[in-house]
Amino acid sequence: MSVHRVTTRTLPEEPEGVRTPLRGRDAELAFIEARLDALDRGEGGIIRVEGPVGIGRSRILAEAAAAAGRRGTRVFEGAADPDEQFVPLGPLLDGLLSGEEPLPGAIRLRDLATTPGQRFWLLQELGDRLRETARNGPLLVVLDDLQWCDDLTLLTFNTLAAGLSSHPILWLVAVRGGSVPSGVRTTLDRIRRAGAHELALGALDDEVTARITEDVLGAAPDHDLLRVARRAEGVPQLLVELLGSLREAVTIENGTARLPAGPPAPRRLPSVVRRLDQLSDEARELVHTAAAVGAPVTVALLAELLGRPSAALITAVREALDADLLTESGDRLAFRHDLIREAVEAGLPLPLRQALRGHAAEPPPGTVSSPVERPGPSAGRAPAEAAEAGGARPRDVTEADRLRTAAADLAATAPGPAAERSLKALELTTADAPERPRVIAETIPLLWQTGRAAQARELGASALAAGGLGPEDEARIRLALARLAVPFDFSEAARQARAGAALPGIPVDVRGRLLAMLAVGLSMAGEHTAAEQVAAEAWDTAAAAGDRSAEATLTTVRSAVSFHRMDLGEAFRQAERAAALADALGVSTSLWVPEALWHALLSNTTGRSAEALAAAEDGIRITREQGRIAATRMWLMTRSRVLLEAGRLTEARADAEAASETADDDLGPGNLADVTGRYVMMRVALHTDDRRTARAYAAEARRMRGDRAPVVRHFGSWMLALMADFEGRPDRAMAELDEVMTSPAADRPAYAGLVDPADAPVLVRLALRAGAHERAAQAVTLAERLAVLNPDLTFLAATAAHARGLLDNDLAPLVRAVRLYEDCPRPLARASALEDAGRKLAATRKPDAVPYFDTALALYARAGAERDAARVRGRLRAAGVRRRPSTAGLSDAWPELTAAEIRVVRHVARGLTNRQVAEHLSLSPHTVSSHLRRAFTKLDITSRVELTRLVRRRDSGE
Repeated sequence: MSVHRVTTRTLPEEPEGVRTPLRGRDAELAFIEARLDALDRGEGGIIRVEGPVGIGRSRILAEAAAAAGRRGTRVFEGAADPDEQFVPLGPLLDGLLSGEEPLPGAIRLRDLATTPGQRFWLLQELGDRLRETARNGPLLVVLDDLQWCDDLTLLTFNTLAAGLSSHPILWLVAVRGGSVPSGVRTTLDRIRRAGAHELALGALDDEVTARITEDVLGAAPDHDLLRVARRAEGVPQLLVELLGSLREAVTIENGTARLPAGPPAPRRLPSVVRRLDQLSDEARELVHTAAAVGAPVTVALLAELLGRPSAALITAVREALDADLLTESGDRLAFRHDLIREAVEAGLPLPLRQALRGHAAEPPPGTVSSPVERPGPSAGRAPAEAAEAGGARPRDVTEADRLRTAAADLAATAPGPAAERSLKALELTTADAPERPRVIAETIPLLWQTGRAAQARELGASALAAGGLGPEDEARIRLALARLAVPFDFSEAARQARAGAALPGIPVDVRGRLLAMLAVGLSMAGEHTAAEQVAAEAWDTAAAAGDRSAEATLTTVRSAVSFHRMDLGEAFRQAERAAALADALGVSTSLWVPEALWHALLSNTTGRSAEALAAAEDGIRITREQGRIAATRMWLMTRSRVLLEAGRLTEARADAEAASETADDDLGPGNLADVTGRYVMMRVALHTDDRRTARAYAAEARRMRGDRAPVVRHFGSWMLALMADFEGRPDRAMAELDEVMTSPAADRPAYAGLVDPADAPVLVRLALRAGAHERAAQAVTLAERLAVLNPDLTFLAATAAHARGLLDNDLAPLVRAVRLYEDCPRPLARASALEDAGRKLAATRKPDAVPYFDTALALYARAGAERDAARVRGRLRAAGVRRRPSTAGLSDAWPELTAAEIRVVRHVARGLTNRQVAEHLSLSPHTVSSHLRRAFTKLDITSRVELTRLVRRRDSGE
């Protein structure tokens, strides 16, 4: 019997010269065919094709020319070039006088074109030649990129098209949408009044995007890959280039294209490279700087970063706009498309990107350049008292306003420089200034994002303790403190938000955000009924204020409510909507960052591990580049959960450790760390038989049992139950779950007694060991109900079948679970089902059990789950088969180390730093540190020098 039927292949190289079919333009092509039919009947005219860069204008023109050629129509094709606008009539003459069949008298026409004072006669000759040629059959004249045409070409085209309108000549011209030179706009207006037909090319829809993805990759995309393809937003050129950059990362399994490791980091796109190469050095530098900043940016900030006056950037800005790389967004410059920004940024070396962001932190000329003092308890003192205490003297209010504006500009992509400017603005703002509370409220989230949460909390607490705040000022500071508290203390976040929302007379938008944060805090704490009630009120308030940020956060709460009700499909749809809203708004406007984090965790829970991992890796990469220490830590904790469920235990532990190393100990353990990193460390310790670590995290779990947040108490109970079972005390394990499994249904976490749907079989097995048959049946009922409510999620059907097979001691549902798990990215859950099916078979048919045990053993060994692998080897011995401990991934020269540890060790022995090793191996520096630390322990060495000597000895065979 086969227990794995997946056929996998990598993508072949794309054949040279192969062009994918034109998709999504059936209506446009049908219209052109109709105009060619009319041309065959002797009717000429003009068709104008318009659309943004990359939308497929040139492809439409090429298809039209090919269609005309098949009919026997004579075709002339010309195109303008931005570098050749100084050549009068160049595009039109190239189209009419080049090619296999140029216009008659081509030599004379070229002579006229190059002779001064002969342009009138050239125009007459061109008209005559076209008229003469049209008598012998219809003509199609194609002119691409009209926006780059010189004035004489525009005049000649307009004159000829009007003068020859009665002849069978069809003019097909393409022009870029949006802003074009005035001469081009005049020509477009003239041909519109003359009756030109217009084809406006829009973005392609999702169905067409999927078909193009299949054309390029050779197989239909799965959900995760299609989600990546949607990032092109229906722009064909960007889509094809994006897919081309993914080819090495895509595999085809059973006819479906997938990204098993998630999408790679952004790469340079050919069309963007070409446009960059056409820019002047000044414009290219401006575009690079804008890419490094990331968010829409003012010209003033670009001028400051580039060290030039704003007026000196006029030409460079215009050039970047003309190249369609940048566009105007109010008073700011933004990239035409986020993929363009990523492609530009990908072409910059990482040190240069960091230097550009670091440059933003330098104080501008004319300001104080000394290090910024961090406000503490003295932040509310009067100016004289501050001066006596060594603080700064009063500064110009205008300078403080300028610094606040600069901080707001930088907040989206460079929170470190933004925080320093906000602190400087605070320093320059006197204690009695009416705007001071607002500056404090702006500074708190920036400090938190850059890893200074304790300082941020002290700043807010000092302001509240000083008193004298108006309701609006107090509300804004409490909102900032609520945002700060969410990762550390769910209940404290709810308390701050509740207190702020209760203040009288505050603006509707501030109250809406406070209610949204209250709903988030309650939801994360596990108080689902209260969260739903608050969210309903918050929706009305946010709608009245038109607050999209609050809408994104409240959509996340809706998703969590649906999750609690076991409607995972609706939960996932709401999570996708919340993440899309938050992404469109930008991270700096988010009330927190729950939208993307929750979406990733939910993707993982519903069996979409690749999508969850890709989201987490994107989050880590982007926040690390931007210096968002707090967000990076949260993404690391999120990825550790995903890696745990994906059976990548070593990497999961490394992420959890890395997140722990960056924690702000002054704010306590942290609720988010409790339900991610600490839970992961406990599960990894149990799978790897690391008793010492397991006991340490059991102590953390006992602390969690006393937390104010129900969800934290729940996680603590589950961790203690697992520990008790690990120690062979099933009765104690059941006792640890008493509070969770008997709490009121409204407050009970989803899947009572469980943390993840895959834990249903674990709970059933644990309850049966303790003789608690009723609780085992309760767990099965919940698992089956969850599967019925979510029929599209195979993973849930697999866990339900697995749990039922254990409860009934029935082989059939166990085998069904094994089959269902084959299509699920949960190797440890699949290995567990294989082991249970093998155990049932071994009771009567030992030989039939061996393939199940063997596959389970391979999965456990690959995951690094030594305790589980040892248990299965024992079952195989009982079945009469001996299997040696797996050496998969190990080396004869390095039997102590895993393959990942060996790779790190060899790079370190070459003299590379941890950061250099991380770049070489595409790992995080924290993961490298974790691998190296474990290698040192296993090899019983304490320095890199000892490691280098050991590598040389072993490589030489000593």
